[in-house]
Amino acid sequence: MPYKKIAFFAIIVILLVTINNLAHSLYAIWQKKDLIVQAQQNLEVEKEENQKLKKDIAQVNKPQFIESEARDKLLLAKPGEGIVILPKNQLTVSPSPVPHAEDKRPNWQKWWNLFFQSS
Repeated sequence: MPYKKIAFFAIIVILLVTINNLAHSLYAIWQKKDLIVQAQQNLEVEKEENQKLKKDIAQVNKPQFIESEARDKLLLAKPGEGIVILPKNQLTVSPSPVPHAEDKRPNWQKWWNLFFQSS
């Protein structure tokens, strides 16, 4: 009879260890599932970035882009064209608006003058 109790406790201990290992395995799988979901989201972002870069490469390889970059960045011109370079201080100066005097008369007086006086 004591062997039955020892065998029973041994089986219980083995089952508890097995359940504990199973619980740890399930928790690890659950964490890895979250990692997979995050990796899939990152993959989608990278795919979108890749598509954007492919479009940019296609745009850069066009002759119009190459010509515009050569004109703008390298100051190149076609035969017969001239290049005009403005000083930096003229590029930043903007014409100042002419201030006009504010009419301080009341609105009724403005309307009166509009309809009944010719000035």
